Amino acid sequence: MTQRVDLATVMDRLAIDEVVSGYAVAVDDGDWAAYRALFTPDGRADYSSAGGVEGPARQVADWLAETMRMFPVRQHLIVNRLIRLEDLGGSPGDSAEVRADFVNPMRLTGTGTDAGTGTDDAGGAGDAGGAGGAPNFFAAGRYTFALTRTREGWRFSRVTVHEKWRHLSS
Repeated sequence: MTQRVDLATVMDRLAIDEVVSGYAVAVDDGDWAAYRALFTPDGRADYSSAGGVEGPARQVADWLAETMRMFPVRQHLIVNRLIRLEDLGGSPGDSAEVRADFVNPMRLTGTGTDAGTGTDDAGGAGDAGGAGGAPNFFAAGRYTFALTRTREGWRFSRVTVHEKWRHLSS
């Protein structure tokens, strides 16, 4: 590889990483316009392994907007990102796949806590799921992200959730 190809590959990896991070932020912040913008026009998302839906990303965003209301506090941690760029004889192509593990702690809707901050009504630290507080829900597994280079940059053509475990605190 030449230095120019190496630099292009590094830039592609950074741009792809930004799309994956943008996904986590969009879902956690409930920014469904930003979520939709991360996909190609024909992009799809599959949450069926987690009990969700599969379909066009625009429709899945509507489902997420409704479903995530029961989790007013959420935080995606997406780690161990393995990025595979299409290789066109030593040059990067226009498609990529990312496999990445996730842990997603969320707070269920409940009484006695401020849904937006996890603090109690008096402004103190919220209950971590114990008596009187909303329970915490944890999900973990692996994402498979398929990406395509577009005129606007890298976008998801497909997001698939492979949930491996979940836990509800009592």
